[in-house]
Amino acid sequence: MTTDAPDPSGADALPEDPALAAAVLEIEAHVAQDGWDQPARLYALVDTAALVAQEPALAAAMSIDGPADDGSFTSIEQDGLPPGQALEEALHTIAWPESVTGCAAVIERLVLPPDVDDDIPDDPTAAELFAREHPDRQEVRMVAGVTRAGASYCALRLRAHDDEQSVVNGTELVPGLLDLLHATFTDTPEQGQA
Repeated sequence: MTTDAPDPSGADALPEDPALAAAVLEIEAHVAQDGWDQPARLYALVDTAALVAQEPALAAAMSIDGPADDGSFTSIEQDGLPPGQALEEALHTIAWPESVTGCAAVIERLVLPPDVDDDIPDDPTAAELFAREHPDRQEVRMVAGVTRAGASYCALRLRAHDDEQSVVNGTELVPGLLDLLHATFTDTPEQGQA
């Protein structure tokens, strides 16, 4: 459970990788079309030019075939996340093949104001109930993306402000999730591969 509200300015830093920022914002807009109360999603990010060169039929089917796509990422949603397991736990079991340049995750969580941190129960079940019943809770959709080279970017949308103009974005908005995503490129997974 996240207890810190996002920086409303969204200007914590300029993207170090504009292609990653574009991919994260594109994923956020795509997921937003399906509304709220969605399961977590995981995406592989592949270099678009490499995809066109290696998989021309797939690229053509996805309408990706021009020089305008050079320097960009194509996001590929991953199937088969373990049912009933939190994405944060599943990420410990994932490692990406070399062809994957980055990855992105989408999760929805409840956010509480920082002044209630001391009131949150230690027991995870009680903490979840506390958050669900708190009158100042906010529902937030978080999209976090990272690259193998170490770049990161995030986009956040509050359910109470569910429009594209209110999406907050920046490089370090959800550091815990970003750390887990970076680890999929550096750590040996506990089991399996993406």
